[in-house]
Amino acid sequence: MQQTAAARTKGPLVWLDMDQKALDDAYDQLVYAPNRDQVHERNVFNSERVRARLGTPKRLAYGPTPVEQLDLFATDKPKAPINVFIHGGAWRQRWAKDYAFLAEMFVRAGAHCVLLDFAGVEATKGDLMPMADQVRRGVAWVYRNASSFGGDPDRLYVSGQSSGAHLAGCVVTTDWEEDYGVPNTIVKGALLCSGMYDLEPVRLSKRSEYVAFTDEVEEKLSAQRRLDRLNCPLIVAYGTYETPEFQRQSRDFAAAVKAAGKPVTLLVGSGYNHFEMAEMIGNPLSLLGSAVLEQMGLA
Repeated sequence: MQQTAAARTKGPLVWLDMDQKALDDAYDQLVYAPNRDQVHERNVFNSERVRARLGTPKRLAYGPTPVEQLDLFATDKPKAPINVFIHGGAWRQRWAKDYAFLAEMFVRAGAHCVLLDFAGVEATKGDLMPMADQVRRGVAWVYRNASSFGGDPDRLYVSGQSSGAHLAGCVVTTDWEEDYGVPNTIVKGALLCSGMYDLEPVRLSKRSEYVAFTDEVEEKLSAQRRLDRLNCPLIVAYGTYETPEFQRQSRDFAAAVKAAGKPVTLLVGSGYNHFEMAEMIGNPLSLLGSAVLEQMGLA
């Protein structure tokens, strides 16, 4: 793969030192992580095993449309902290049930785990704005209704991976008071794993073939441009087998957060590709699992 890229004739530069082909490849996970389907099969398998051990999660609606629902895996600890997970999938439709493999770590540690469902770009005509609004409303719903399922609204955390980390970045840079009528400090910490935080290079890539990028979307949904609204500590993570752009996005975002005087920890998963990184989130012994539990005060 690397030799093929070096052998071909390089075209005009489109972003940094990349021509169009290199940039397209840098936002195409299969070029760098061809085991995507294998990892997804593993996640589905492990999710079924977690449901067998923990039981079927509560299915709750956070909004009026059929997709605006969540899976709640509840702990038996009173007034427990909550982690809301936002899944990835290149902004295309995926389902919370396939991420249940993450839930057991939180439940066993004494936390509630919430897995959000939301629309993919197939249902929004390529528009990311409705997706960002859905996940934000989902988080606000969890905050408002935490006490109804034994959660502590003052210990609400968010995690996301891939395009879910992009959306989680939008969540932690939300003007909550102005737009959703809740305190700006509702999120107490977040893990952003293998995400995108400035949409300019993404817009220049072949992802613009199915995502309707506009100047407004690029500006409003680039978390790196909204750091004045960030009110919680962040863990930013990526793997050494991620694409060059996903590695750079994470490094640059963490550096920008630090330069803004906000607390951030950058974690690098050695030997992990883009899809494998998510598996660590549900493992209390892993780099990411242990970091999230520590962030939540559960380590």
